[in-house]
Amino acid sequence: MNTFGKIFRLTSFGESHGRGVGGIIDGSPSGIPIDPAFIQSELDRRKPGQSRITTQRMEGDQVEFLSGIFEGKTLGTPISFVVWNKDQHSGDYSGLKDIYRPSHADYTYQQKYGFRDYRGGGRSSARETIARVVAGAVAKQILRLKGVEVRAYVSSVHDIEIKKSYKELDLSLTEGNIVRCPDPETAQKMIECIEQAGRDHDTVGGVITGVITGVPPGWGEPVFNKLHADLGFAMLGINAVKGFEYGSGFAGTRMKGSVHNDVFISGEKGIHTLTNHSGGIQGGISNGEDIYFKVAFKPIATLLREQQTVDTSLRQVTINPRGRHDPCVLPRAVPIVESMAALVLVDHYLLQTRNIV
Repeated sequence: MNTFGKIFRLTSFGESHGRGVGGIIDGSPSGIPIDPAFIQSELDRRKPGQSRITTQRMEGDQVEFLSGIFEGKTLGTPISFVVWNKDQHSGDYSGLKDIYRPSHADYTYQQKYGFRDYRGGGRSSARETIARVVAGAVAKQILRLKGVEVRAYVSSVHDIEIKKSYKELDLSLTEGNIVRCPDPETAQKMIECIEQAGRDHDTVGGVITGVITGVPPGWGEPVFNKLHADLGFAMLGINAVKGFEYGSGFAGTRMKGSVHNDVFISGEKGIHTLTNHSGGIQGGISNGEDIYFKVAFKPIATLLREQQTVDTSLRQVTINPRGRHDPCVLPRAVPIVESMAALVLVDHYLLQTRNIV
């Protein structure tokens, strides 16, 4: 599937080394004020070449809207957009045309389609996520009208992690460093780790934490398409993601029910819970508390060093790839995680408005 969502739907298109990448957003409400500068700033957070710890492919990633927006507002009709590719070095991949790179999608794409674009991974490239970030930026602007904010930050790189919960951090500091970690001391250690991996022609993975505030109770579906299930589906569809947990996650398995249960209390602002091990979702439906989750990213599969593999003729070969690649994907993945979460939340908001007469 190249389409995500039920009411607010994104269809993405394009390959890493094709003419461009883009998308079509269908199902957006009309009359939503759209700030193009904000959308571009979100793309700038994702684009390559933004710091010394990211790939040095130099793409401006300037978005061009083709339809669906007039006089600064959504029309309610399909919103189409494109970002033209400018800095492809397709020749870096000519020697890999008949080779299956370890842990890439080369072999599986070949088996599924019988034909593949070997330049930079083609459709399997993370460059496709440009469409998700543009659509997510539109979704964020809809959510802000409802008082909902979606934020994410890098909480671990390799074996370096923040020891604090998101409530103990000042998330406004996230954009204050190139690794997008709101704890400055930990951020410096993460940067050094990524730089060392780059010098070693190696890669490292880690974890991004997402936090969604302002979601009222009642968003989500009771059986299939539970809110947390859709969030998991969205996150696991991001390149390089290997795991998802929300609320207490796997740590909750080491707690007893008497400790894990979130006790309800009544206050000036209505019903709340003393704790939030549920991660803001119960029975697949939001309960009004903060929604928080973690997304695990593997080390990027492209290593600029010799590796053993096989080619399309089933011969054992040695590869030593060229190209420009991230030693760690996490800093650029933060806006992608936020965008996918925003797409899920907008969809469930629109589903909920249809449920209430």
